[in-house]
Amino acid sequence: MKDIIIAPSILASNFGKLATEITAVDKAGADWIHLDIMDGHFVPNLSFGPPVIKVVRGASAKVFDVHLMVSNPDRHLESYAEAGADFITVHAEACLQLERTVSRIRELGCRAGVALKPDTAPDCLAFILDRIDLVLVMTVNPGFGGQSFISAMVGKIAIVKEMIGERDILIQVDGGINVETAGVVAAAGANALVAGTAIFSGKDASAYAENITAIRQAVVSSGIKGQ
Repeated sequence: MKDIIIAPSILASNFGKLATEITAVDKAGADWIHLDIMDGHFVPNLSFGPPVIKVVRGASAKVFDVHLMVSNPDRHLESYAEAGADFITVHAEACLQLERTVSRIRELGCRAGVALKPDTAPDCLAFILDRIDLVLVMTVNPGFGGQSFISAMVGKIAIVKEMIGERDILIQVDGGINVETAGVVAAAGANALVAGTAIFSGKDASAYAENITAIRQAVVSSGIKGQ
């Protein structure tokens, strides 16, 4: 069993002091920094892009985990790699040739992930599992923070875990992760948890630390090993 990774989504942070927020959540105990990229096309919202990531890259030495919720991700891969991404995750639904996209991510020196929207069956992963480092199971519909967890995705996480078998692939979940849902998804097989609102609620790093600790404790209470 891999240790549980906690990856705060900075989409829920204060954008007016983004670098400070990243440093604060790093010191509060985050394992990774999760960056949700939205283009206003693949999903309705807009967030930020490579220039912002490049500017804040110095705010933390932790893994920068970039989740591309964009149409035609291939044209952006090099920019995100150059900006400082460690992981780049693309949506299976947005890729015309998923294997080519994954191969390009790895050529750029990043680790590759594939994300699935709630209504996407995991069957599309079968031919690509030996080429990727992470599967992201969306437990809400992508595009907005603060949505409610879709409980039907717990079974999907378990299916992905069975498909992966002994491969060294992380199962990440994103959407509605908090102290009530963290243990449930971990028990199903998830080992990288993205949380936004549940971590960035509160006014300062002390609150962030308490929130991260609470999520870890929820995982431990479920019987799964936490970092």
